[in-house]
Amino acid sequence: MSDLQPSLIRLDGDFAPVRRVVELLRDAGGRPLLVGGCVRDALMKVPVLDVDIEVYGLGTRQVEAALRKEFGIITVGAAFGVTKLKDFPVDVSVPRRENRTGAKHTDFDVQADPTMTPKDAAERRDFTLNAIMWDPFTGEVLDPWGGVADLDAKRLRHVSDKFAEDPLRVLRAMQFTARFEFSVAPETISLCATLTQADLPPERLMEEWTKLLLRGRKPSVGLNVLKDCGWTKFYPELHAMIGVPQDPEWHPEGDVWNHTLECLDAYAKERLGDRDEDLIIGLSVLLHDIGKATTTKKEEKDNRWHAYGHEEESFNLAPRFLAQITNEKKLIDSVLPLVRWHGQPYYLHKAGAGDAAVRRLANKVVRIDRLCRVDLADRRGRGTASMLGASPHGEWLAERAAALQVASTAPKKIVLGRHLIAMGHKPAGWFSQVLDEAFEAQLDGVFGDEAGGLAWLTERMSKGVV
Repeated sequence: MSDLQPSLIRLDGDFAPVRRVVELLRDAGGRPLLVGGCVRDALMKVPVLDVDIEVYGLGTRQVEAALRKEFGIITVGAAFGVTKLKDFPVDVSVPRRENRTGAKHTDFDVQADPTMTPKDAAERRDFTLNAIMWDPFTGEVLDPWGGVADLDAKRLRHVSDKFAEDPLRVLRAMQFTARFEFSVAPETISLCATLTQADLPPERLMEEWTKLLLRGRKPSVGLNVLKDCGWTKFYPELHAMIGVPQDPEWHPEGDVWNHTLECLDAYAKERLGDRDEDLIIGLSVLLHDIGKATTTKKEEKDNRWHAYGHEEESFNLAPRFLAQITNEKKLIDSVLPLVRWHGQPYYLHKAGAGDAAVRRLANKVVRIDRLCRVDLADRRGRGTASMLGASPHGEWLAERAAALQVASTAPKKIVLGRHLIAMGHKPAGWFSQVLDEAFEAQLDGVFGDEAGGLAWLTERMSKGVV
């Protein structure tokens, strides 16, 4: 047998297990080919993070028997022909045939078929750039659907009409184009326009939206794919922003849709690399101005476009969009306050607001540091060079919040029910009234520690319960 050819993907270091996998499969009589994203990424000279191997000439049980000699495995299912390696980002599969049996995304009859040719097996893949294969023993790149040419042209193109069998691929086009800054072939846009996301579960939608927001170099490119193929209609809160005018002095970039896209691109340049933090900010930026669609009007007083109250309207509309893609309550609860109060850095700074206002804002949004990230993206999404620097109001707010120790947390209540009990009072309905008054005094800066809080409470109780 010939030696491995590491010209495309080096099978050493972290990927040394892959070398043994393909050797075991070859020795068992199969032809293992690396397929999909790992080959695409290697050709694009970006880091390969995981490996998919498709084996020709062996059945699923033969694949499992060969791998068990040296690896722990997880069997996805004989019919699907997929075997996962424990502790390694490697999936091994047998070519399979898929036949649609109904309208839902789960209505498929899937059967492993090791006799298929590489070209026939690749026909079920989504895009040509994901249908390229590499033989690690001969070094041959198999490209039956023209994926290499599409990579060179920076073009996303569907492999075949089988693309339509899984409408989620439209959202995959969205996130792929955002990640790679590719165009989409006109015929693929036309095919996407015939599909619907009905019956796709939220968790599958969320996976693609997450990739857009966490991995997209230019999320605007992906969202414009949705616009071009008409899929924004499935997200009415986003669709409604298209064509909504803005005052050109404040927003030379154009309508609310263009503003939102520029904001997202600005956010993408400032991601922290923390999945939860970046996802919260990305969704907040995406949704921060959806309320302008219903609040924008030209005022007679100055003959200019205004969107008074759009922050609250965005807050009211955002849950409907979020419910389409996720039921993660913690995520939703983190996003909504940032949408509702995203204008506050500007307004508080303009008003020269004091410490009490900053504390109250922290109590509303919990994380002022997150709010400042949304504010920065909002400022940089305005299409002019003068807006590309730091946000003066965001920097002011971040500085004040840090000084008050409320940048990354809401103010914690100092006076609690246990303090009233320690003073000899039995729990009663009036506790909440007094504790609310105490918290308001704390936010106003009347006291800032427990000793001051107890002094305030003693004086307050000297006046009676009500």
